[in-house]
Amino acid sequence: MGAQRKGATRVSEDPEELTRVPLQAILLADSFTTKFRPITLERPKVLLPLVNVPMINYTLAWLESAGVEEVFVFCCAHSKQVIDYLEKSEWLSQPNFTVTMIESHNSVSAGDALRLIYERNVIHGDFVLISGDTVSNMSLTQALKEHKDRRKKDSNAVMTMVIKRSKPSPIAHQSRLGTDELFVAIDPTTKQLLYYEDKIDYSKGTIYLDKSLLTNNSSVSLHNDKQDCYIDICSPEVLSLFTDNFDYQHVRRHFVKGLLLDDIMGYKIFTHEIHSSYAARIDNFRSYDTVSKDIIHRWTYPLVPDVKFFGNSATKLERQGMYRASEVAQSRSAEIGPFTVIGYGTKIGSNTSISNSVIGEGCTIGSNVHIQGSYIWDNVTIEDDCKVSHAIVCDGVTLKFGAILEPGVVLSFKVVVGKQFVVPSYSKVSLLQQPIKQDSDEELEYADCSSAMTNAVDISNGDMTSQILETQHWPSHELGTGGVGHIWSICEGGHEEEWRHSVAPIPSDKVAEAMKDTEDELELAHDGSILPPSGELKPYSNDSSDDNEDSRDESIYFGKEVEATFLRAAHENIEEDLVVLEVNSLRLSYNKEAADCAGAIFFSMMKLALETPHTSVNELLKNVNSVLTKWKKILKFYLPGMDEQIEVILKFEEMCLESAQEFSPLFTKILEYLYDKDIVLEDAILSWEEEKRDAEESDKVFVRQAQPLIQWLREASEEDEEE
Repeated sequence: MGAQRKGATRVSEDPEELTRVPLQAILLADSFTTKFRPITLERPKVLLPLVNVPMINYTLAWLESAGVEEVFVFCCAHSKQVIDYLEKSEWLSQPNFTVTMIESHNSVSAGDALRLIYERNVIHGDFVLISGDTVSNMSLTQALKEHKDRRKKDSNAVMTMVIKRSKPSPIAHQSRLGTDELFVAIDPTTKQLLYYEDKIDYSKGTIYLDKSLLTNNSSVSLHNDKQDCYIDICSPEVLSLFTDNFDYQHVRRHFVKGLLLDDIMGYKIFTHEIHSSYAARIDNFRSYDTVSKDIIHRWTYPLVPDVKFFGNSATKLERQGMYRASEVAQSRSAEIGPFTVIGYGTKIGSNTSISNSVIGEGCTIGSNVHIQGSYIWDNVTIEDDCKVSHAIVCDGVTLKFGAILEPGVVLSFKVVVGKQFVVPSYSKVSLLQQPIKQDSDEELEYADCSSAMTNAVDISNGDMTSQILETQHWPSHELGTGGVGHIWSICEGGHEEEWRHSVAPIPSDKVAEAMKDTEDELELAHDGSILPPSGELKPYSNDSSDDNEDSRDESIYFGKEVEATFLRAAHENIEEDLVVLEVNSLRLSYNKEAADCAGAIFFSMMKLALETPHTSVNELLKNVNSVLTKWKKILKFYLPGMDEQIEVILKFEEMCLESAQEFSPLFTKILEYLYDKDIVLEDAILSWEEEKRDAEESDKVFVRQAQPLIQWLREASEEDEEE
């Protein structure tokens, strides 16, 4: 990256003038990447359906709710489609919310886009920088206040980045959104960003920090547990800095890292961490899957299917997270599982099962069809006896009788899969042949009809597919008898990226490798050979009060993360080994013992039983029995000895007294379940009673309640000894 040519232009710092400027936003309607190919060769990413709503509607709805008054939508690849969509939408007629499109046909990066916007001279104060594939429900009030307060004290504070806590996967070293594991250094007092790296070479096993980072700052917090939400509050200087530095193409890789390394101009970037709010960007197919599930599970409320906002249709929320639009024709023998969305006018045949999936509008699904963890867009036809597992199926696709889509398949628009044809895992299929070049700006060529491979067909309008079908001859052998389309080849070394960024579950062999790695790391952690992956570096202090407070906070965070991991596994039918792997990763990160994991998992299991619908005590007991039976393997993994088993009983006591008092009268019966299922053994129960012998009477409530069981265990033990 070249040297900075000149300083950025300063703007007025008068507070009254700033208050008169409406809050503005720049929305990038082009990701300038190729991760959603082949789909984005035909339709821009921001118009792809996310739980049956174009992505850009989520971003615009949030900006409006957050108090933004003026949005400039930058359109590049497929700009005609984006502009046409917005002009026909209700966004251009909203009171106190102005949407203006800025079109470019030769910008190939976010840097180019921001330089063009600077030339238009339309930004007059602080603005929000966001891409049109971002979903959030956070309030901007506090982040804006922090940004403006810093600006008053230090005019070099040009950007505030929104981040949130998110543990990376130990398997792929990436977030649950499929983005690379992020390492950041932050000043814990000022929240200034000091280091940012999302491209770590894991083969080296280490990261290197400039020694000035430690010498120039009294304390530094190092983290690998933060997620970049890609929501930035910027001062106008940001635009002029891009204009002054043509090497700045990518916002994070060039601009952010460039400012962090620049010691001359002294510009600063700060962070704002959100906790209970939601914010995520859809960067790849895995994050598409993750954010879709988060919407269905209502983490993004009020941006959920059953709440009306621009771009979605009326949908009714039913039991177990099932959403159904109107005019759905469903056979009585068809089974719609939990956390599934069925779009308007869709028809579902007999003995068909659909679970953890999103079905678009106007689809026709035959009989004996099985759909699991998939995204079926609009007007798709799936004939009888087809199987679709963890796949994305775009508008107008036809699956002929008995066709099978293996996990990770992506079928682009109007592809036809032949009778009983099996599309292999991670295949990408399109009516368009695979591009020869891999330039990130090639989608501009497709959109502008300047690529030779388009045969002069205008892909930027919505009717391109039928024209292609009329002008191209398709080899039927690629997709079986009657099949139409090209299966793209995976480039050398590309298989690794396919499973990392796919909607499909992580392969079992990768899980096994990661399980072995985390077990080795846990052994090292107990030996004291390694440090926790996140923490604060600061001068030695004798004051232990802060450490105790931090420890309490860490325990709370650990419990919440384990709970979120377990509940997600329960709702999405994730394999047990994957859950153990994720919990092991959390255990390592928080430096916890097996007993801590056991307590947190047991709490999560009981919460699931309590939240499962029930109308009587007997039904609640059935819920508990069902949850313990299904998930006991995970709990028992963290119960190697008596101490851990006693921890589970103590955790249950705590729940009955505080957070889940509904279980209080059922304590003995559930303790008996734990004993019958070999989760808690006889010695642990008797030792728990012994530990309570000298406790205060108020702490013996459940020991007294459990006396019949304890007495029975003693007598059984004595009989065994006599024999």
